[in-house]
Amino acid sequence: MTHTPSELEFVPDAVIPHQHLPPLRYRDMPAAISWKRMVGPSLILAGLALGSGEFILWPHIVYKSGFIFFWAALLGILTQYCINMEIERWTLLTGESTITGFCRLSWHWSYIFLAMNIIPYAFPGWGTGAAQLLSWLMFGPREVVANGVTHYHAHYVSGLSIAGLVLCGVVLTAGPVVYNTVERIQSWLVMGILLMVGIIAMVTVRWDAWVGLGRGLLSIGRLPDPETTGLSMMQLLGALAFAGAGGTLNLGQSNYIKDKGYGMGQYIGRITSPISGKSETVEETGYHFPHTAENLARWRDWWRAANIEHAFSFLLTCVVTLFLLAMIAYSLLYDEQGVLREQARHLSGGMDFVYAQSLLLRDYPAGGVLRICYLLAGAAILLTTELGVLDCVARISADLVRVNFVRNSQRWTVSRLYFLFLWCEIALGSLILLLGIQEPQALIQISAALNGGVMFLYSLLLLYMNSKILPRSLAISPWRFVGMVWACAFFGYFTIQALRLTLMPMLLG
Repeated sequence: MTHTPSELEFVPDAVIPHQHLPPLRYRDMPAAISWKRMVGPSLILAGLALGSGEFILWPHIVYKSGFIFFWAALLGILTQYCINMEIERWTLLTGESTITGFCRLSWHWSYIFLAMNIIPYAFPGWGTGAAQLLSWLMFGPREVVANGVTHYHAHYVSGLSIAGLVLCGVVLTAGPVVYNTVERIQSWLVMGILLMVGIIAMVTVRWDAWVGLGRGLLSIGRLPDPETTGLSMMQLLGALAFAGAGGTLNLGQSNYIKDKGYGMGQYIGRITSPISGKSETVEETGYHFPHTAENLARWRDWWRAANIEHAFSFLLTCVVTLFLLAMIAYSLLYDEQGVLREQARHLSGGMDFVYAQSLLLRDYPAGGVLRICYLLAGAAILLTTELGVLDCVARISADLVRVNFVRNSQRWTVSRLYFLFLWCEIALGSLILLLGIQEPQALIQISAALNGGVMFLYSLLLLYMNSKILPRSLAISPWRFVGMVWACAFFGYFTIQALRLTLMPMLLG
């Protein structure tokens, strides 16, 4: 295709800075596909959301304070939808990951985001949570009380957690194309969990839970009282970050659609297994398209389809599962008068509230079966979330290192770096467990709280990059600009509050 100068709105390297990276090259935008055929990457993200905020953190907040803070959960998911689409915008337009776009602004973002990607997820809270649920099923809760804390088969939990991490590594290593493996697992997980949650909700959820949920959604601005609930601002920030996927996991959306071949990602290549996969050439930097009428029409088709797919696969899935899991927790742990049941009043902490729900399920028809299904489903949610976290962190880290540090190396390909980071993560997580740090909810809260600050930072970068760096015809629209300003304010406020209420007393005391 030949283009006249008038057809070319800009030369990419003249408008989009590239710093130490090669400038973008020209290729035509591929023809778009329907939104139904795009289903996959957003389901992976929804699967990651299931095991973090939706199964653990938000039901725990409901257990401690009812639905008073649930307005923030809905706002958090809607805000993440807005953020995720701006993450997708860059990759659909260039084929590059969004973090590579950040590194075009400054090389320093490479090591900053590498640290932000690895440190919050070093704690294997999801694998530990799955191990604890399995230990309850296999051995029952052995209560060993020390200093008021109840320990459940700590040695079994540690061993099962490490075995789970290794299993995740083997599954990711064995599949020929890593993305296809993750998509199949997470897609089946999401469908199975929706079915399980729907069945339990039909049996357990009462009308007063619906009323409480509605009131909580309208209680905008109200926060749980830390004195009466014991919920800290760091816990609330963590829940907000994981109202959806959270942290750098959202940035992994760009890596997933790149591997899936959406938009300009069709020209980039995929990560394949060194054991069972056929090696593919992976481009480190991306492309842009000449601004012809045909290319612009194809871009609009891609953008429209991506928005519809993400609304159904991510937004709707997260809202439905989060609301149902929260109402299940409320209906089980509270009576019709809104008073905590006796079985839920004297729990020692951690994931005890999950076990209490499983015990209370026995009072319903087919309760024994429901209890087993609930714990098995919970273990599956958490273990596959750990698999997704391992994959996403390794994927982003490999991309960062390859593009910014070893771009010209013949040895350190993206695939080799991916599996190096994957097994190093597993080794680090196993070491943390062997050192005795085993409380899953605490591990997840640490990860979530750290990622709340990360989301504040990259929301600022996305706002700047997609409004100031991209040409006007492709840049963020006015209403999405307002949405991203809101995202920066939303996560910025809770990050500052968490730092003020947590770090300042430590520094002053």
